[in-house]
Amino acid sequence: MQTQISSETETPSGTGSFFSDLADRVLAGGIPTREEAHRILSTPLEEMEDLLAAALRIREKRWGRGVKICMLQNARSGLCPEDCNYCSQSKVSTAEIETYTLMQRGQLIQGASRAVERGARRYCMATSGRGPSDRDINEFCATTRAIKREHPDLEICVSLGLMDDEKAVKLKDAGVGWVNHNLNTSERHHDNICSTHTYADRVATVQAAKRAGMNTCCGGIIGMGEDDEDVVQLGFALRELGVDSLPVNFLHPIEGTPLGNEDKVDKERALRALCLMRFLNPEADIRAAGGSETTLGEDEHLALYPANSIFVAGYLTTPGRSADEARQMIEDRGFFVDGTEIEA
Repeated sequence: MQTQISSETETPSGTGSFFSDLADRVLAGGIPTREEAHRILSTPLEEMEDLLAAALRIREKRWGRGVKICMLQNARSGLCPEDCNYCSQSKVSTAEIETYTLMQRGQLIQGASRAVERGARRYCMATSGRGPSDRDINEFCATTRAIKREHPDLEICVSLGLMDDEKAVKLKDAGVGWVNHNLNTSERHHDNICSTHTYADRVATVQAAKRAGMNTCCGGIIGMGEDDEDVVQLGFALRELGVDSLPVNFLHPIEGTPLGNEDKVDKERALRALCLMRFLNPEADIRAAGGSETTLGEDEHLALYPANSIFVAGYLTTPGRSADEARQMIEDRGFFVDGTEIEA
């Protein structure tokens, strides 16, 4: 099906629609019902502008027109014992990727400086593997302290796999503000994606980060064979967890992974999913994350209506949009990069 959303679209301006009324309710403190959530995911093409307009209203209430730039550093690549079917770093992948052990502290500090130079507000250090060793925790604590001395305003996030309370507290004490650990999909669909850890394991890691006093960065991946009910269940689960930051990824099929032959996510489905997450999580920092560039193409700017954050300079093993290209896209569409303009 050909998209009816033009790359020339500026600000959607639908009013008085089902979605506008639903936005009013969300802004007043209500939440969509599960039936309404399904309605969002089945929005016909002729109503997409109304949906985007309503999502933008909710986004603007909390985040205005600012866009937070984030940058990801793959601090240890490949050689992972887990069997996540989407991941090129997993033990079941034959994808040709670069593999290396944990980066030296100096390299990670340099990565933080590059993030700041590119206008990033948040710097996330990620490692492959089931979870961090004690040595890993000590190294990331020391690295975070060093980064904070040079860049005190830079938000530090780590994505280290499964983690318990003790390790989470150490990271918090060192200055780590955010822990990323995605649910990825619904509880009922999880076992179709991974068998080496459970959905409950993932929830427990998010809860450990919360108990330690850190902000939680937790979202999912659209396009892994799930149906609309799985996406709805994921959205409500993230709401129930009270996540602070919600990355929405779109499967980038990688040759050599079990999901390497999946079709690319339809761009309208991607936008509907982003809007659903905004309606269900109006206060969350919602990020159009991995795969958004290839999924949305020339319409990537439309992701900024429900989402207020993006990544630049690539992901773990796949490329992304450059910082300069991202800034141009943001400014051309009437938004601004956080930290470059005072919000009215």
